[in-house]
Amino acid sequence: MDRLKLPRSVLVRVLIRSFTLQASWNFERLQSLGVFYTLAPALRCLYRGEELELACRRHLEYFNTHPLLASPILGTILSLEEKRKRGEESYLGVQEFKGMVMAPYAAIGDALFWGAVRPLAAGVALFPAVRGTLWAPLVFLGLFNVPHLWFRVVGLFRGYFLELRVIENIQRRRLPDLAIRLKEGTVVLLGGLCAYMTFLCLRDEAVAVGWGLVVLPLVVLLGRLARRGVSTLLLVLVTSAILLISTHG
Repeated sequence: MDRLKLPRSVLVRVLIRSFTLQASWNFERLQSLGVFYTLAPALRCLYRGEELELACRRHLEYFNTHPLLASPILGTILSLEEKRKRGEESYLGVQEFKGMVMAPYAAIGDALFWGAVRPLAAGVALFPAVRGTLWAPLVFLGLFNVPHLWFRVVGLFRGYFLELRVIENIQRRRLPDLAIRLKEGTVVLLGGLCAYMTFLCLRDEAVAVGWGLVVLPLVVLLGRLARRGVSTLLLVLVTSAILLISTHG
């Protein structure tokens, strides 16, 4: 049988629906309803009758992963469903693939997006925030949303066209190492923010800038806490609270 190709319009519909992955949860199968709803346009394009019913049942099974790293999985599922329709054998079936990658991708996504990208975006947004500008929320939303939208859109199409090779493609990105680097960058950023705020306060109070070295132990403490595994986002929140109190106290 000739290679089936899902129309781009169907892939776009799947992409749009992927943003609703977490719109419906259940205690037994978690994200299964969201996955089924996301894949439904493609399944209806590939199957008819009893085959469609069986395909729908396959994707109502347990599924749970990080929502921002689900797109590569969904794209690969579409490719594997095409192979199944053509009658081609694959050393890894749809259920086996989902079961193999959803837990590791959940862990990678938590570390990268919740533990690294979000605190970094919040830390950068604090710089315009301390100046009293209303651009701070937009800076945060922009810095956080651009990476995750890239992963959602590009991830779906790479999963579809690369199939199982998408696993190797993601491994080459070394996302866990990237998460660590971003966390370290956030700590450095917080140190710079402390120095910047100290400079502004001393300048406004007509005090010698050299007294700013008093905050050096705070910067060292932030680094030590981060290395001991304290949440980087928590450090951002604590630092912003201290700066707010010192500015308006």
